[in-house]
Amino acid sequence: MEGLFGKVFKELGYDVNPKIVKSNKGADFQCDDAFKLAKEYHKAPNMIASEVVEKIKSEPNFDNYFKEVSVAGPGFINITVSDKYINEQLRQLMNKEILGSTKEDKMIVVDYGGPNVAKPLHVGHLRAAVIGQAINNILKYKGNKTIGDVHLGDIGTQMGQVIYGILTDFPDTNPEDVVIDLDYLNVTYPKMSALCKEDEEVRAKCLQITKDLQDGDPKYKVLWQKIWDLSVSDIKRIYDYLDVHFDLWYGESHAYKQFDEMMPYLEEQGVIIEDDGAKIIDVKEEGDKVELPPCMIQKRDGAYLYATSDLGTIWQRVKDFKPDEIIYVVDGRQSMYFVQVFRAANKSNIYNGVLEHHGFGTVNGTDNKPFKTRSGGALKLEDLIKQVKEEFINLREENKNMDAEDVDKIVNAIIKFADLQNNLERNYIFDIKKFSGVSGKTGPYILYTYLRINKIISDSEGIISDEIYSETDRALRLKMLEVSSVIDQASKERRPHYIADYLYELSVAANNFYQNNRVAELEGIKKNDIMLVLNFNNYILETLLGLLGISVPKVM
Repeated sequence: MEGLFGKVFKELGYDVNPKIVKSNKGADFQCDDAFKLAKEYHKAPNMIASEVVEKIKSEPNFDNYFKEVSVAGPGFINITVSDKYINEQLRQLMNKEILGSTKEDKMIVVDYGGPNVAKPLHVGHLRAAVIGQAINNILKYKGNKTIGDVHLGDIGTQMGQVIYGILTDFPDTNPEDVVIDLDYLNVTYPKMSALCKEDEEVRAKCLQITKDLQDGDPKYKVLWQKIWDLSVSDIKRIYDYLDVHFDLWYGESHAYKQFDEMMPYLEEQGVIIEDDGAKIIDVKEEGDKVELPPCMIQKRDGAYLYATSDLGTIWQRVKDFKPDEIIYVVDGRQSMYFVQVFRAANKSNIYNGVLEHHGFGTVNGTDNKPFKTRSGGALKLEDLIKQVKEEFINLREENKNMDAEDVDKIVNAIIKFADLQNNLERNYIFDIKKFSGVSGKTGPYILYTYLRINKIISDSEGIISDEIYSETDRALRLKMLEVSSVIDQASKERRPHYIADYLYELSVAANNFYQNNRVAELEGIKKNDIMLVLNFNNYILETLLGLLGISVPKVM
């Protein structure tokens, strides 16, 4: 359609690539380019729009494309497409290999998750995992080769604190013989963390243990491995429940292995500056609107920092995978930090490909404050999952007898759709009762729509005809035609909420159709057409739910 309008504009002497967009003014689409051209060609927008409409209507294939094209207001071109055009576009969409308009072929590393070993996952880890997995799924669906990396915080201060706790609790035991379990970790870390805030001497000892561990102390390395195995096993258990998966379970400890090679390279590049014994990279650039601090690479005492670790991680990814892009899905409050790291990577020529940070907001309770337990601590992610499951099971009596696997799929849908329907940059309120319902913009509503339609669809064959049978039928088909642009936009901008929004709108259109048409009474070609449309509707719903990491249960 844009091609035809482009041809007409050019034949009339207007140099423009017209843009056709959805209309909310009584037509299917509209073109507003007459306003852009008015100043350049010294004509009223209405005059330009009228010329275009008159020319379009004289086209020999007008009836194949349009029901009506008209000028509205001061120069809008309103477009109502023909039933034949809708069905031809739908037939083409049904025959596509993927629902997106184009396939891609890039190597992309997606860094999401970011939990700290020795600490339980809390609600603050939810968004990185859910958003990151959705972005990974969307990019992979578009044909890209993706590598998901959890990027564990596994050699920081918390490890020194837990090792100090073990040494205190098992003073006469060889590290190889120490036996600890997850309960021990869950008690020891918060206890040692609190002690470090109260006792400066203990804090200094923990920091020294951390430094010695990073330098490769064999005794601490043994204890580190025990902590790592226990903690990561539990982290994987929660992620598995959420259907969040990673190709790499690398952490900062892997980055440290790169330093012997990377640090001399940085010196050779001439980007390292000595500053009072510390090593930094100046990342300021002309035109910066805020003062950007230097990226610190090494402290005076020789200790490395988060930035060194992230540069080491980029170094390793370039060496192992040669990625076209590296995407980070990390808390938005770290935006300045990532600007520093990305500039340091570029300036040092460690990596000159695409580096993107997609920062997200916080998950808040109904008081619009970050989720906390009654005692004021961070709510464990496992406890949030349990609360959602209890809320759903108690919502209706029949839910108590549901298959456990189906309940888990619905719990996932509640949690993920509540998150992913929001622009990732914004904070949002997680209202368990609201998001557990089967009405409104919720995960259960989308699942309910799929299952409801699935009950009435039957076998169909061939291709749909050129007929459309009602306004709700037409609205559903038009909505289905939007799917390619939605997937493309979500992929390009790394914004899963475009897909979540579309899933809700498509579900509304499908339910409107269901409620206004007697599907059970259909016969012949009409029945075959409608069944083809409804089958494709559910194919779209299931495919896009899968991109968000949501599976469809057998029943609800």
